[in-house]
Amino acid sequence: MDVTHLAGLDTVRAARMLSEVRSATLSGQRAPMAPRPVIEESWERVLRSGVDPDHDFRTGLLSRAEVQRRRESSTLRHVLPVLREGLLPFTDATRHIMVVADADGRVLWREGGTAVLRKADRLGFAVGADWREDVVGTNGVGTPAVTGRPVQVFASEHFVESHADWTCAGAPLTDPRDGRLIGVVDVSGPLETMHPSTLAWVDAVAKLAEARLWERHLESLERLRSVAAPVLARLDGRALVVDRYGWTAAVTGMPYLRRLALPASASAGARWLPTLGRCSLEPLAGGWLVRAAAEPVTRAASRIVLDLREPRDASVEVSGGAGSWSRKLSPRHAELLYLLAVQRSGRSAAGLAEDVFGDPARTVTVRAEISRVRRYLGGLLEHRPYRFAQGAKVDVLLPDDPRDLLPHSTAPALGGREHRPATGL
Repeated sequence: MDVTHLAGLDTVRAARMLSEVRSATLSGQRAPMAPRPVIEESWERVLRSGVDPDHDFRTGLLSRAEVQRRRESSTLRHVLPVLREGLLPFTDATRHIMVVADADGRVLWREGGTAVLRKADRLGFAVGADWREDVVGTNGVGTPAVTGRPVQVFASEHFVESHADWTCAGAPLTDPRDGRLIGVVDVSGPLETMHPSTLAWVDAVAKLAEARLWERHLESLERLRSVAAPVLARLDGRALVVDRYGWTAAVTGMPYLRRLALPASASAGARWLPTLGRCSLEPLAGGWLVRAAAEPVTRAASRIVLDLREPRDASVEVSGGAGSWSRKLSPRHAELLYLLAVQRSGRSAAGLAEDVFGDPARTVTVRAEISRVRRYLGGLLEHRPYRFAQGAKVDVLLPDDPRDLLPHSTAPALGGREHRPATGL
């Protein structure tokens, strides 16, 4: 049964049904129907976090000074006008609120009618509050931040009972320069405000906000390009100017490279960088001048650490004689590198396609993703078959609970959700 559709037609009946599902599921009894997968997965995570389903927990609110400091330093401030223009004119000010939280789950902005704001206050849904999933349970702010996708939470789909007379639709906001989560935008209101189309609407506005960030990025690259042109004109050899995120503004003596993988904390001096090898980094206003050395770089002593301990923060770190660098991984790249780490003899494109998609014919998709991975790992990832370079030492850091290893993966080789045995709550 499509609960969100039913809720749009008969809110009371849908809420009653979800209350029965929640009570049965959390007590270990047979539920009249299964929770939606995104909700069931959230409940499993929240139970492991120790949240009490019968009593809400409220952390201390941030001070006004700290809220203001976060507002002024957050990238979210650049898209707040887009969110307001896209959401507020079309909400019922007496029944909805718009909430914008940062990547830590802290509510930084909250706008809506006085009556509904008072109702939100009774839930602790106030400016400065912490609404991470592992603090207050399944909700429209914390759950999208964990899953990385839009989520609507209706009635007793909320983990904590006192939130069951509320409905939320939230979408994550990411920085298009590096894919990093910067926050969540959410439209919430009392139970009767539920509508199946709300989630698609909130997600569309979130994407408009991300598009605005990309426009700002292109504008900043154009400014950096004007700085780079006279600098590169005086140089011989291979060099390029990139912004702080590695996006290229200008190059000389080499083919154009759209983006360069920089160390997580770049600093001036000699560095080893994927694709270019040994380089020197010099700071420029708004970016870096990167000059590539002429001599080849040996990789014999390279060490690769694949860190999968945190589901939202998978990363790879490479170290060697020329220093070290790290990079945050997308969920797909984390899957591929984990599969290659546990199969050091290597896998063909067809083999990886079967591992990831259950379909050996999807080699084009696999080759495209591996090509993106090689942009930052360079020769440390070989092909025919795909595998880590034989001279590299590869370590994999795993979460304490095996269920937290890439928990949102659908890859058959990793026990994707449709292939996993059911777990009891």
